[in-house]
Amino acid sequence: MKKSMNLQLFADAIMRVQDSISGSNAKCYVTVDGNRYNFMHALSLESTFEKTKEEIPILGRQTKGNKATGGKGSGSMEVHYNTSMLRKLMIRYAKTGEDFYFDIQVTNEDPTSSVGRQTVILKDCNLDSATMAQFDADSTYLTETLDFTFESVEMPEEFSLLDGML
Repeated sequence: MKKSMNLQLFADAIMRVQDSISGSNAKCYVTVDGNRYNFMHALSLESTFEKTKEEIPILGRQTKGNKATGGKGSGSMEVHYNTSMLRKLMIRYAKTGEDFYFDIQVTNEDPTSSVGRQTVILKDCNLDSATMAQFDADSTYLTETLDFTFESVEMPEEFSLLDGML
């Protein structure tokens, strides 16, 4: 009876609304050429790590298996169009061929949530493109989107498990 009671408690667990993480409470830092910048002008960021897989035929099965053989990190960040830092680096690349890599550190922490904070560092990021100039006479403010790839990722701080997950 005890086992079924524990399963029932687990099945009845519901996330508390205050444990949702506020998106605007994040902090974002970019480290380029040994300098760490507070990217407070960032509006949004999303990064993913996608596994590459090979289909593997298996004798005795109608379906093929899928084996991971590598991966690729990529992301996109929308920022206010109010800094020339990355544009200058793109111009340097265009003129000299000297590419640049940087790290992005994102910390999510909502003081109302019980899960604490999570910090993820995207290592060796490399821009795909950058807006060199823009205007919009009908816009209240200007933004730009920065697409990038990254070589590795670290997570020095992770969220706690929500009550009822385990």
